[in-house]
This record gives sequence, C-alpha cells and structure tokens, in this order.
Amino acid sequence: MQQLFNFFIKNKTFVLFLLLLSCALSLTIQSHEYHRSKFLNSSNQITGSIYGTYNGITQYFNLKKENQILLEENKRMKMTVFSQENAVPIDTLLEYKYELYSSLVYKNSYALPNNYLTLNKGQIDHIEEDYGVITSKGIVGIVDQTSKNYSRVLSILNTNSRINVKLKKTNYFGILSWDGKSPEITQLKDIQDLVKLSIGDTIVTSGYSSTFPPNMPVGTIDSYRLNDTEDLYIIDVKLFNDMKNLEHVYIIKNTDINELKALNISDE
Repeated sequence: MQQLFNFFIKNKTFVLFLLLLSCALSLTIQSHEYHRSKFLNSSNQITGSIYGTYNGITQYFNLKKENQILLEENKRMKMTVFSQENAVPIDTLLEYKYELYSSLVYKNSYALPNNYLTLNKGQIDHIEEDYGVITSKGIVGIVDQTSKNYSRVLSILNTNSRINVKLKKTNYFGILSWDGKSPEITQLKDIQDLVKLSIGDTIVTSGYSSTFPPNMPVGTIDSYRLNDTEDLYIIDVKLFNDMKNLEHVYIIKNTDINELKALNISDE
C-alpha cells in the first residue's frame, strides 16, 4: 500500500493530467451527440473485433470435435439407409443390416502396385477382417488385417483387389480390379460384348457379397474396349473417390456376415 502511495505522489502531475483529460473527454462525449455516437461505434468495433478473434480461435480448436460430430451424424444417416430391406438375388431374400464405424486414415499409399491404408480402429473397436471401407463418395477397400488398435485395408488400388460391381443402368455385373497404373482409374471386366455401354454410365456395388451393401457408388465409365478374344469388355472406371486424398472413412459391418459365411455366400 505504501508503494502505491509513493507512486501517486511521485507521479502526481501525470496522474492529475490523466484525470483532467478523462473528465474533459467525458464532458465532450456527453454534451455532443456526434461525439457520443462516434465513441460508441468505436467501442463496439473494438469489442466485436476482440470477440471475432476469440471465436475464430475457439472454432479452430473445436474443428476436430465438430468434424467428429458430423461424422457421427453422417454415420447414423447411412446406417438408416443401409439397414433397409434390400432384395438381393441369392437363394432367398435376406434382410441386410449394417453398422458403421467412423475412422481416420493414418496412412495411405496409392503409387505402388499393391496399396494399403491404415485406420485408427481395430479389434478393441470390434473391427474384423472382410469389413468394407467407404467414404461419402464411394468405396475405398476391404479390411484384411486387424490389431488391437488399428486395421489394414486392402485398397481398391491394389492389384489383388477383386470386388463385385455392376452397371447401375442395366444391372449387368462383373469384377472390379486395378491394372496398377492410374490411381484415378480401375477396370471392370467380365461384361459381355452384347451389353450396351455409354461413357459416363454409373458403376455401383452389386450386392452379391456380405462386404458392401448393394448400389454403393464406385465411379463412372471413362472408356471401354474389347479384350483379346473380343467377347468381353474391359471398362475403365473413373473413381468417385480421390484415392490420393483420404482422411475420414467409414467401416461397414454386416451384422449377418457370420451367417452368410457359413452359407458360403461371402464374396468381395
């Protein structure tokens, strides 16, 4: 307290000046409408700027949380769609039910002959082999190995990948594979040469497996040609997913997968 008194005594002239200046400004603002409005506008602008900066910083640090909320909401919506009854032409009508798990991509390769992804979900999250992996745009691959906390995904950009797909317009189906060249293009084979094709036609999953629900988006026809025997098409499919830029994905669990495997119905 004594130090405070000493400060005021030592700087009494400067303190008196500040006091008189404050009184003069206060009287000026109160007595003139123009000055009062300018003062209030300036004050509001400064306060708004401070709050804007604060909110911007807060939103930046909350992005991860907000992204997770959006993923969970997206997951619930997709589960509602996938869990509807779908008539799948195997031997009987089966009611496919699916559960989705949102996940982050920790590692992704796309320039090798055999590419894989690493996800931050594993056995502790009830993830098992043969679960499908998708994004909101289309299919990504199939889980082929799991550890306690992580999963390895066989990418559709893997020369060993084989996935049943079909032409959305005509329902003719074949096998989607990759020739190891462009990360944007995969190949659809085993389509008869009598089938009518058009550039831009949509390719979707066939539903002839326990891994992916039917009619999941894959890509569009980019080009096509006949094989060496000229009785089957080789169709170049431009993928909906940008496989070079994957961050958030969904892992699909078919709750009937064990029963389907027992019936030897599970194919990729």
